[in-house]
Amino acid sequence: MSVRVEPLRRFDPAKLTQPRSIGILGILLGALAFWLALPPVLARNVVASLVLGILAVACGIWAASRAERRVGWGAIVAGVLGIVLALIATQSNLKSVVVWSALIAAMLRFATPLTFAAIGGMFSERSGVVNIGLEGMMLMGTFFGIWGADKFGHWYLGLVAAMVAGGALALVHAFFAIHLRADQIVGGTAVNFLALGITGYMFVDIYGSNGTPNLSKAQSIPDVTISSSNEFFASAFGQLNLMVWLSFLLLIVSYVVMFRTPIGLRIRSVGEHPRAADTVGISVYGTRYAAVTLSGVLAGLGGAYLSVGFVHSFNQNMTAGRGFIALAALIFGKWRPFGAFGAALLFGFSSALAQRLGGVSDWSSYAVLFQTLPYILTLVAVAGVIGRSIPPAAVGRPYKKQ
Repeated sequence: MSVRVEPLRRFDPAKLTQPRSIGILGILLGALAFWLALPPVLARNVVASLVLGILAVACGIWAASRAERRVGWGAIVAGVLGIVLALIATQSNLKSVVVWSALIAAMLRFATPLTFAAIGGMFSERSGVVNIGLEGMMLMGTFFGIWGADKFGHWYLGLVAAMVAGGALALVHAFFAIHLRADQIVGGTAVNFLALGITGYMFVDIYGSNGTPNLSKAQSIPDVTISSSNEFFASAFGQLNLMVWLSFLLLIVSYVVMFRTPIGLRIRSVGEHPRAADTVGISVYGTRYAAVTLSGVLAGLGGAYLSVGFVHSFNQNMTAGRGFIALAALIFGKWRPFGAFGAALLFGFSSALAQRLGGVSDWSSYAVLFQTLPYILTLVAVAGVIGRSIPPAAVGRPYKKQ
């Protein structure tokens, strides 16, 4: 019996000076430039942030000029943002704005609907169907979730209504994309407009100018209270909504299903090589229908959290592009659940920070500008600044059975 021993890989100092490594260093320097102006550091001298930001821009220019354009431009953007945000931060007392425990709790609240929608999109796109319609499916979940809770008197029935509504709209998208072989981008866009029209009409027809009623305790998704002697833990995690904890469970379940079960293997095979999957007896149409419908169900749950668990009301188009941000999180996370969750946390953090910065009286004129932070990050993610995401091979390609 022979045992093969792999040789130890030696550390190569030259790799540290590669353009990509320098570009990543620039991104970190840009983030550090802003962090120095935040608690607990609270450095009131902007010189350090200015120097770090300039170094970040220099690293970005160096990397971009050596064919690493994505990472290079990411470092340039990070350096400029680091300088600008640090300058703004030093003009006001951030101690009352950035309370890290409260910021973490807000980050999780903002990230939860994105997590549900992004994981739903993962099932659809892993099967080979692009789901631009996540926004519309979330919107259906927001309205029918609160309608179901109001009509039937219980929050869990509202969740069921949201799941059915999201799944039904996903079936419409699946029919056009799979059987009619329509362009999936155009079909998903049409689905978004369809959801906007349906929810807008039914909202006015059912609730009128009075708006949705205030939900009772039985009609609202409850919070999970965790007692702790640690003040930071109690503030950050002690009063989170049930849906936040369910999103953690969804991460584990979705990973196991997608990468550790025969069902996940079938989904991925259909998304990578549908002809080969069909040859070995896997139903390409059936698998894609099931995956797209599941994506709508999960997106509907994310929408229901917004209306029934977070805001406790409904307004027209209240998802405000979160479905597209969830799709960007999915791409950013390379079509994997934990990667998508990490990206959702990043977008959630930017939303939470933007909300708190916009509420400072000294910066009231910048409030709208701060609200663009999640969308700027979406553009950065879709542009592929942080690495290149390779989608499933057959995604977006209609399959015709021979």
